[in-house]
Amino acid sequence: MWTDKQRGIRVSKEELLCKSACGYYGNPAWQGLCSKCWRDRARPAGAQRQDTRPRNDGLPLTFSKFEEKKSIEKGHRINTMRRLFWGSPSPPKRQESSESQTNALKAYQSLEPGDFTGFLKILRSPSSQRLQSRCTAFLNTVEAYHDLPVQKQSDLVQDFFQSFAEYFDSLPEAQVTQIMEHVEKLIMTRLHKWVFCHDSCDDEQKDLALQRRIRSLNWVTPQMLSVPFPDKQTAVTSDPFLPAITAIIEMDAKRAPQDKLACVCRCSQHVFEALSNSSSEPANADDFLSGLIYVVLKANPPRLHSNMQYVIRFGLPHSLMAGESGYYFTNLSCAVAFIDKLDGPALNLSPEEFESYMLNQRAPPGGIKRQQTTSDTNHLLEELQGRQEKLHQGMDSLSVQLQNWVQAVHSQLDEATAQFALVQKEVTAQAALSDVLSSTSYSAPPQGDDKDQSVLVLADLHAGPKDTDC
Repeated sequence: MWTDKQRGIRVSKEELLCKSACGYYGNPAWQGLCSKCWRDRARPAGAQRQDTRPRNDGLPLTFSKFEEKKSIEKGHRINTMRRLFWGSPSPPKRQESSESQTNALKAYQSLEPGDFTGFLKILRSPSSQRLQSRCTAFLNTVEAYHDLPVQKQSDLVQDFFQSFAEYFDSLPEAQVTQIMEHVEKLIMTRLHKWVFCHDSCDDEQKDLALQRRIRSLNWVTPQMLSVPFPDKQTAVTSDPFLPAITAIIEMDAKRAPQDKLACVCRCSQHVFEALSNSSSEPANADDFLSGLIYVVLKANPPRLHSNMQYVIRFGLPHSLMAGESGYYFTNLSCAVAFIDKLDGPALNLSPEEFESYMLNQRAPPGGIKRQQTTSDTNHLLEELQGRQEKLHQGMDSLSVQLQNWVQAVHSQLDEATAQFALVQKEVTAQAALSDVLSSTSYSAPPQGDDKDQSVLVLADLHAGPKDTDC
């Protein structure tokens, strides 16, 4: 395998973490912040024109009023969601819970991880009737106000998740997380058609721009991205990154954010497997990011920008801030940002070479793998053409045999028709003779010359009708 002094595309761990040093994973969509810090730092409208005179404690009044207004607005939004969910600004007290609610909590606590069907059964039970009615009311409200800006809808959904989670605050955090994943799947599967690629944002235009950008970079080879690739000549159908490409394409078919995120995790795991099988050295983070960029370029997933924004806006925050899913999604965001800003130096090419590749004025050296892939493709095409010719020959031979069989059938039918006409003629003659015999059976027996004449008549009838001249 070819070697290079610098393996992969360098991205340090600090670049993946939130810029506010909170310890969670950041995201280029949030300017390097995690979802929590991004929402906390979002400046509300009208907060820019504030008094900047210094306070007695040395802090400007702008920051103080900004924080105060932000807290008031957030508290008002939370109380609105609580009122919609509970019917009051605060959730019910645990000591005031009825026996049915206690049984419902026990049922949720015994729920197995990933058992979405079991969650729906518990939610539809009489003990969870209040929770089910609140979910239904929230869904109907969001659907009725689906014309709201997508960011407003995102805030409503996130506040609803927070309000719903407060009902289970007596359960362990791990169980609350599992329950909220079921709630997210239930809510967002219903709201997907209303909030995905919303008209209030430019996601559709960015999808088209990203697809054109990826399509214009179809000449990029694994060697340019420093992706470890096997030396041995393998068939075109044994691409080690094919499972990862399939997984990232499947993301668009999912509706719940966690299901889309699961496709990203599965794609990333396949990338690590492909890197491990393609190189004798263990795969590192730089190799993984390079391999993920290569997979995105080859897959060109449909509506990639819209799918990522959908997960960012309506997914559970803990799924993106930490853990395996957060790490993989952050790397995918970095891969898309890298593709959007890809230039010659990033591929160890001069600006002139990069421009000539983009204009299809030259083809990059493909190496052994590219030559083998081209050879295998040509061989498959030739084999398919040969099979097609054999198929046409077989169809011609079958057509000739069918025509001969049809002619033979027609000949047999003509012969059978002639025989049937003769048989019908004979049956008609026998019927006429039978009628004559039946009409003369009661006459007196002829005598003398009359007897001889009767014999002649019977003989003529048996011989059949004779032709007479007109």
